[in-house]
Amino acid sequence: MDAHFGMIGLGTMGRNLVLNIADHGFKVCGYDRSEDQRKRMQEESAGKSVTTVSSSLDLIKSLRTPRIIMFLVPAGKIVDTVIEELLPNLEKGDILIDGGNSHFVDTDRRYVSLQNSGVHFIGMGVSGGEDGARFGPSMMPGGNEESYKLVQDIFEAIAAKADDEPCVAYMGNSAAGHYVKMVHNGIEYAVMQMISEVYGLLKNEGLTNAELHELFKTWNENELQSFLVEITADIFKTKDQETGKDLIDLILDKAKQKGTGLWTSQSALELNVPIPTIDSSVSMRYLSSLKEERVRLSEFYTHQNKKSGADVEALKKIAAMHFILVL
Repeated sequence: MDAHFGMIGLGTMGRNLVLNIADHGFKVCGYDRSEDQRKRMQEESAGKSVTTVSSSLDLIKSLRTPRIIMFLVPAGKIVDTVIEELLPNLEKGDILIDGGNSHFVDTDRRYVSLQNSGVHFIGMGVSGGEDGARFGPSMMPGGNEESYKLVQDIFEAIAAKADDEPCVAYMGNSAAGHYVKMVHNGIEYAVMQMISEVYGLLKNEGLTNAELHELFKTWNENELQSFLVEITADIFKTKDQETGKDLIDLILDKAKQKGTGLWTSQSALELNVPIPTIDSSVSMRYLSSLKEERVRLSEFYTHQNKKSGADVEALKKIAAMHFILVL
């Protein structure tokens, strides 16, 4: 079949985007070096206009021109490898779309290097996770406006909708799309840090997980409504399948970061823009990742998390006000 859209990388995000695109009437061809991923794609797309191939050349041959090829692979050298593999078999007017969390500096370099090739390059942030990819992501494409217009109908069809408007728009030239996604993720870091601190404070004052669930659920029904607040409310009532205990009490207090928060802080420092909440959230992730060191150091100091005796209802109101300021 002459597919409308090609996807390289059939992991969680790539596979769900393929299914989303196919559900909206477009023929899709997917490629992944892993036979297991290709097989899973075939199983999940049974009855849909989806095919898979075992090489990038076969992917190129399966697409109508101008070819639209998106890749969802780990950021870094792998993206350059994919581009180098595709480029010799592409034609002028074909479109490459990097939908991963690439550093905007790399995206700008790739955009410039492809300008004289005749091949369009779009760096696009994709937000919404697995469910968003499957049922409607928010997308932030950057490149030249001509290339965006060539893919606009597909992206507007598959995007999430807010007030009946698709959650996708042209962000600007070069790496604008990945820059916006970077800042988006940096803001998300700050919100997650705020949620963690509010949880820690209220948990320390004696609130049960059931009470925390009701509090966050109430917040999510009012002006604090957001996806992060919603899933935080849900986690407090989630049970561990193996032990039957509250899952929140079993999760290790250790986190990592993929780079976007760090890049946001770096860019803000270079631009002389103060973003202390995001800066702090990045540092706290680094600190949390030092779990072994924290355990050893705890042997030398008395545990400090004691009830303060503060007015819990007042703390709830203060926490809500902080959320409003951040959100």
